[in-house]
Amino acid sequence: MMKKTVLMLFIGLLSVGAFAQATAKIEFKSDTIDYGEIERGSDGVRAFEFTNTGDAPLVITGVRSSCGCTIPKKPEEPILPGKTGVIEVKYDTNRVGPIRKAITVTSNADTPTTILKIKGTVKSPGAK
Repeated sequence: MMKKTVLMLFIGLLSVGAFAQATAKIEFKSDTIDYGEIERGSDGVRAFEFTNTGDAPLVITGVRSSCGCTIPKKPEEPILPGKTGVIEVKYDTNRVGPIRKAITVTSNADTPTTILKIKGTVKSPGAK
């Protein structure tokens, strides 16, 4: 009797594994944007492109920056499998000096947290 119960339990577990749940997967074209050297007050908007390479809709639940000088913007609608999306980042280019910031992206993907980076240098106009 015990062997039969264990065997049924084992078969039950195997059948659950056969019906794996669909998952979203987020794949960024690049996880770093290099502004290079830009002038103070120039356009600080850049975009991280990504694709949902999974088989379930991808929902970006949050994007936050390591400082208030960087404002990230996430897509509001789910990204369907095979489709692409954009996370826009606006850096305050009135701050002269090096740019080294991180943006944390949270989603329902199989990897729920992704860290994106921006880097570069903001120069004063006319500086060499």
